Parts: sequence; C-alpha cells; structure tokens
Amino acid sequence: MKMNEVIARINELAHKAKNGPLTPAELAERDHLRRIYIDSVKANLVGELENTYVLGTDGKKRKLQHK
Repeated sequence: MKMNEVIARINELAHKAKNGPLTPAELAERDHLRRIYIDSVKANLVGELENTYVLGTDGKKRKLQHK
C-alpha cells in the first residue's frame, strides 16, 4: 500500500469517526495504518539524519553521532 493510500484511508476513518463510532474492525485498521505511517516518518527522519553533517568552527564537516 502506498503512503498516499494509507493517509487517505486514515483520513476517511477520521471523518467517519467524527460522525459516529467506528466498528472494532475499523478501529484495528486505523491503529494498523497509523503504525505504518509513524514507522514511515521515523524511517525518513533516520535517513535524513544519517546523511546530515555539522560544520565545525574549524571548517571541518562532521557526521552527526548517535546518542
């Protein structure tokens, strides 16, 4: 499932939840889709940070260190 489809389905379920309660199956689907989205955002952030460098006062580039 593409991320655009995941986001669209999350939004559909959110609109439906505003108008009335969701079924247990829809709640489970919403939780699963939210987890997919959160994991994707985390992976993208880690990827960005893996390729981020800090320019020191001495002019040298240093890769960010994991804490």
